[in-house]
Amino acid sequence: MPDLIPLLRRTLGEHIEVRYVETAGLWPAMADPAQLESAVLNLALNARDAMPGGGRLTIELGNKVLDHEYARHYAQVVPVDYAMVAVSDTGHGMTPEVIKRVFEPFFTTKPDGKGTGLGLAMVFGFVKQSGGHVKIYSEPGEGTTVKIYLPRAAGAATVAQRTSAPVELPRGSATVLVVEDEAAVREIACAILADLGYQVLEAPDGEEALRVFGANAATVDLLLTDVVLPGKVRGRELAERVQALRPEVRVVFMSGYTENSIVHHGRSDDGVHLVGKPFKREQLARKVAEVLGTAASTIPEASNVVALRPARDAAP
Repeated sequence: MPDLIPLLRRTLGEHIEVRYVETAGLWPAMADPAQLESAVLNLALNARDAMPGGGRLTIELGNKVLDHEYARHYAQVVPVDYAMVAVSDTGHGMTPEVIKRVFEPFFTTKPDGKGTGLGLAMVFGFVKQSGGHVKIYSEPGEGTTVKIYLPRAAGAATVAQRTSAPVELPRGSATVLVVEDEAAVREIACAILADLGYQVLEAPDGEEALRVFGANAATVDLLLTDVVLPGKVRGRELAERVQALRPEVRVVFMSGYTENSIVHHGRSDDGVHLVGKPFKREQLARKVAEVLGTAASTIPEASNVVALRPARDAAP
C-alpha cells in the first residue's frame, strides 16, 4: 500500500494533499493485492472528484475487530479480526439518500460522460468476494470516509479465544447526555452506559439536546455527542454552548470518520476526546471513565486491537 501513495499524488494532482497513516504490526489480509490497490485507487479518484477546489485525502491502515455486538446488526459480518483500509476526503460529502445507492451498478452523481457508476460497485464486489465488509460515513459539506474491512489471514485468533477471560470495566454513576441522530447507535451507546451504572439522557440532534440539557443542567456531568449532527446545531457548537452554561461538563465526541482524518481535516482540535464509530463496549467504557477521571489504574487494558460497532447509516 505505501507504494501506491506516490502514484496517488501524481494522479490526483497538486491541489490534493495525500496523507498516509499506518499502524505498527499490521495484520495480513485475505485479499488479492492488485484488487485492493484498484479499490483504493477507485476511492481516491472519487474523492478527487468530490474536491474540485482541492483538499486532503487520508489513507489509513489498521488492525480492527468487528465484535459480536456489531455483527448482531449486520448479518453478513463475522465477528473476527480484520485489516482495515480507510479512505477519507474533505469533499462535498453525500446525503443519506445517495449513500444508500452508491454501491448500485451504474449509479452515479457525476454529469453525463464523467463517470460510469461502476467504480464503487467494483469496490463493493471486491470486498464481498474477499469475505469482508465495507462502511461509508458521509455528511454533505463534511467529506466522506470509506472503511474497508478485510478478514485477517491465517493465524488470526478468534474473538472467543481473546475474550475468554472477562475484562473488568470501569463503572460510574455520573449522568451522561448522549446525542446521536442514528437511532441504532444512540440506543446501543445508552444501553452500554446504563449497564455500567451511569444515568443516561438522550437526544437525536443538537436542538433537542439543548432542550434536554436545559431541563437537566444541574445533573449532567458529561456530553457524548456525534461530531456531525443534523440541523443547525452541530456537535462542536453543542459542546461549546453546553460548556458556556456549565464549564465543568466534560465532552466526548463520537465520529465515524477516523481520528486522523478528523484532526487532519480540521473538524476537531488536537487534544479533544474522541471515540471512533463503530466502537465496542470496552472502548466506550474506558473513554468515558478516562474523561470523567474515574478510570482505575488497576483495571487491565483491553487488547490493542480496536473492536468496532455500527455508525450512521443502517446499511454497511
